[in-house]
Amino acid sequence: MMAIMIILGTLCLGYYLFLQFFRVDFAIVWLLSAVCLYGIDGWIWWSGRHNVFLPVWCRWLLGIVVGIGFAIFLAAEILIAGQMTQQGQKNLDYIIVLGAQVKGDRPSRALNKRIIRAAEYLQENPGTTAILSGGQGPGEHMTEAECMRRGLVQRGIDSSRLILEDKSTSTKENLIFSSRLADVKNSRTGLVTQNFHVYRSLKLARHQKYQDVCGIAAPSEAIYQPHFLVREGFALVKEKMVGNI
Repeated sequence: MMAIMIILGTLCLGYYLFLQFFRVDFAIVWLLSAVCLYGIDGWIWWSGRHNVFLPVWCRWLLGIVVGIGFAIFLAAEILIAGQMTQQGQKNLDYIIVLGAQVKGDRPSRALNKRIIRAAEYLQENPGTTAILSGGQGPGEHMTEAECMRRGLVQRGIDSSRLILEDKSTSTKENLIFSSRLADVKNSRTGLVTQNFHVYRSLKLARHQKYQDVCGIAAPSEAIYQPHFLVREGFALVKEKMVGNI
């Protein structure tokens, strides 16, 4: 048991350092996991050496709390994973390409993958209009919508098929502000985003009364996938707690 805790803690710590090197957000969760695992290992060792044990009722209470928390998190991960392969429906009226970080005037890897997936869909479905949704944040020399527009035009998509929504700063705002530019709530609409983000995006859209919406999953970096899934699980629980889904 102690050896397993040490191995798991070391893996979490190593992954944290890896994510920190590439400045991936929310990496702190892996450091906290490592601290918890090392702490549990240390407690097991110390309590065994000094014959100090928690009362039975305390162990039961702790087990129940941890069990409920794990069950909620596992359920969230199952729901997220269940939507990761969605590729949308043919001939949608609209697709909304959800924004992601722009680094200076170039798309991040995540945004570039969304641009590529949107371009593929638009080429295969010439009657579909795209809403490119994303404002301008710190370190971005242009709006995410404009960056997406340039990327799609470079890939042969006619700019007349592109509507820019350049004010939003979150997925919730992507959906709200896009609905002000076109009748996406009452049309057949697809959401282009990373595979791990599809489920939460659809939940947010349906909460906002989108009537016929589906996901169009873009791939994500495999090495970061465990982190993205964990981060998305926390984000999903948060959205539920604040009433967004």
